[in-house]
Formats: sequence, C-alpha cells, structure tokens
Amino acid sequence: MTLSTDAAPHGFGALPARPGKIIAIHLSYASRADQRGRRPAAPSYFFKPSSSVAASGGTIERPAGTELLAFEGEIALVIGTPARRVPLADAWDHVAWVTASNDFGLYDLRANDKGSNVRSKGGDGFTPIGPSLLDAATLNPGDLRLRTWVNGELAQDDTTAGLIFPLPQLVADLSQHFTLETGDVILTGTPAGSSVVVPGDVVEVEVSGSGSSTGRLRTTVTQGAASFDPALGSLPAVDDLQRAEAWGSPEAAGLSGSGVPADTGASATAEPASAETPVPAGTGVTPDLREKLLRVPVAGLSAQLRKRGLNNVTIDGVRPMHPGTKIVGTAKTLRFVPGREDLFQSHGGGYNAQKRAFDAVGEGEVIVIEARGETGSGTLGDVLALRAQARGAAGIVTDGGVRDYDTVAEVGIPVFSAGPHPAVLGRKHVPWEHDVTIGCGGTTVQPGDIIVGDGDGVIVIPPALADEVVDAALAQEDEDAYVAQQVRAGHPVDGLFPMNAEWRARYDAWRRKN
Repeated sequence: MTLSTDAAPHGFGALPARPGKIIAIHLSYASRADQRGRRPAAPSYFFKPSSSVAASGGTIERPAGTELLAFEGEIALVIGTPARRVPLADAWDHVAWVTASNDFGLYDLRANDKGSNVRSKGGDGFTPIGPSLLDAATLNPGDLRLRTWVNGELAQDDTTAGLIFPLPQLVADLSQHFTLETGDVILTGTPAGSSVVVPGDVVEVEVSGSGSSTGRLRTTVTQGAASFDPALGSLPAVDDLQRAEAWGSPEAAGLSGSGVPADTGASATAEPASAETPVPAGTGVTPDLREKLLRVPVAGLSAQLRKRGLNNVTIDGVRPMHPGTKIVGTAKTLRFVPGREDLFQSHGGGYNAQKRAFDAVGEGEVIVIEARGETGSGTLGDVLALRAQARGAAGIVTDGGVRDYDTVAEVGIPVFSAGPHPAVLGRKHVPWEHDVTIGCGGTTVQPGDIIVGDGDGVIVIPPALADEVVDAALAQEDEDAYVAQQVRAGHPVDGLFPMNAEWRARYDAWRRKN
C-alpha cells in the first residue's frame, strides 16, 4: 500500500500527523563511514524538531552569512505501533511506513552544537519527507534502494545491503532507551555522496523496493536575507575540516593535499581552527552612521584618527576604478598567499576561499583582499564582481590587480585596486582563507572594520571609534568651510588657519546664528 501526500495534512510532508519525535543516526552506511575514515561499533543518534519537517516541492533557506548547507538523502521509517524493549526479530513489525527524507545540515553551525546538531540540523524545512509512504509490511528492509539527485544528476545511489546497522536493529536499539510512539520518525542515515548545495539547486530523493517507489522528494534551495544576532548566540563559523566534511572530501572542497585530517569522531565537536568568526552583514554601520560617513571625506576622517593616535589606518596604493566613487561598509576579508604550484593545486581549484568569500559577502559589506601589494596578476574579474554586486556588497578593495578591468568597470560596483592586469590569479596568488585578520595596502584589516573610500583613498575605522570620529570630522568640516569662506572674503590665513582665540570666538558666534 502506498499513502499519497495528498491524503496527509499540509506542513508534515507525507506523514499522517505531526511526529512526536524525529530520531536521526550519525553514521550507518559503510560507504559514508569509509568516506569519513571511521566505522562506528554501535549506532549513535540525535533528535530533530518536528518543526523542521517539510513537504515535497518546498524550499529550504540557506541563512545569510553561511556557505555549507549540505543535503543527505535518507530512508525514513514511520512507527506504526508503539515499541518498547522489542526484540530484534519483532522490530520491523512496529514500522508502518517507509518513505524518503532529506536530512539537511548547516555545517557553519556544526562545531558549537557539540554533536547535538540542534542548530545545524534543526532549522525550519531542514527535514523534507515524502512525497508518499510505502507499506513497510510489503518491503524487505534489507533490499531497499536510496537515490539522490542534484539538479538532475545522480549524487547518491546505495542500498540497505550497504548498511552497517540493519534497519530493524535501529528500531530495536532505540526501543531499549525510550518508547517509540505511533508517528515517530527514524532517519536511518545517508550513504556516500552527500555534499554542499547552493541557492538555486534542486535536490531530489527517492526510495524504492519490492516494485514500489516513493516518487522523488523535491526541495529547492533559496538564499536567506536575515543574519544571526551576535548578542543572542554564537555565529556561523567554518574551517577547512568542516568544509571537507560538508563537501564530502578535501578534493571536492578545493582543499586537496591540504592536510585536512580525517574524521576521528571528534569533528562534530571540534572548535573552528580560526579564533575569529564572521561578522554579520552591516554590523557596526547603522543607517545614521552610514549617512554621516557618506558626507565626510576620507581626508577628514584620517585627520581625526590621527588625533587619536591612529596613523596606520590607510590602505595605500589603491585608486577608485570610477572617479567620484564613495564606498562605506564593513570589511569582509579575503587573504591570498604568494603563489606556489603545489599549494595552488590544493587550494586554488574547486570551491576555493576566493569563491566562498564572494558567495558569502553580505549586503553593505566591502570585500577587502590581501594581495601583498602584488600587482602581477588579477585578484578578481567580471564574474566575481557581478557576484558581489548581486549579493548587495558595498564595494571591493584589493591591493592587487583587477583582470577584465574594463568589463568590471561596466558592472558598476565600486572597486578600489592597484590597477589592471591581464594574468589569472594562479600566476602570483593562492586563495587561502577568508573572514580573518589581513593586511591590505600596508594596514591591518579585521572582519567588521568600517571601510570608507573616496578619491583620496581608503581608510579603516575601528567600529568602536566610528561615531566619535565621524561626529568630530563633521564638526571639523563645518570649521573648514567657515575658514574657506573667510579666505575667499580676503582675510589672511595667519591666525585663521588654525583659528586663534579671536577667530574662534567669531566662529562660535557665527555658529550660534546659523
């Protein structure tokens, strides 16, 4: 018997009702365990909220500021009659239906979950189920086939003969610890082939056996606009280990030969290698602050920072691609290291750090690239400029060259660079990492620093000083306008610039009137 989604309530896929519990297994297929470099001696589990269930044909949102949303096609078991301490021989009798599921996970949130997967796999829409239910009594649990497609191309294809722990064992094992109730769902693990998907991708999962099929469970990935609030909890963070595991291998993640360790069982609880975490888009720049910064020239900001002891805050050697350009935004950093053939082979291909940075830049952010002042190759081209523009980036700053210079200029996104160069990235640079402290144009730039640029150049403002500095610079601009007015009227600059006590009194009186 096959139960169609049409007969089920909306919101819970093909399930007849809201499940009380969703239990998922960490590793269960030999192909996946071998890919991870470890084979567990016994099954281990985690819970997913019922609010994560979605129907076929729906969407899943990749949150803003994240990059590692991965699919996991799985066979789902729906409990029919309650099971408590059932023997292995009777366990399958407690399963009413079998269906397809997708155990989506966001690896950007994985480290801080400490293996619980509460945030990384509990999001709304992270557990699509359906589109139909297969009668478990008509199926051989040892001869089911699971297939997953991404954009129409087969990504996963395995059978339950490849399981380390047979399906009835999972039911019997879980029933030792708590009662499996009617409607509860067990997600039975994913085989090799799980990998990262991006907005626009379509993922389909099908389960078949004994001549029956669930049909394809279809989910489309979309891009979210909301960022996580750092005042409420930890932010998304990734390192090369999480990238390798999300993509399925270091090679698929563009990290071939990088020395990324295999999964030893601690990967789900490991902290990111970097001590820094990405800053949400727009952090540090309120609409009011942005409006003020757009009014103040970089030279005025530089003077105020100098008064506060900050002299090394200018990104030197960069010029605007478009005369009259002004940029204001928070830094999204990208670091290149000097070109080396073996390192470019391991880090330059695939979904490398450069592509990840441009895919993750948020609205109002400025991509700042460390190229060590090396102008002998490009550090971006027209495709990446288009991507940054589509993401709502405020601009791009690089102390290296720009390839396809005229085409990038036509894109229209503000770019400050050391000038054009026709060579590709690999001639001089290896894309290494993003969202870390970098050096650009002779100054240090941290993620979240405020970047302001105009015809005089680009300056870096520590966020904690921004309001104080911009207000002081605006006040100085008013003084300078008054001085210029007096000079045009024929007054000598002596005593006026800078103002002595007499001129200061005149200025204060003028301010009170105006």
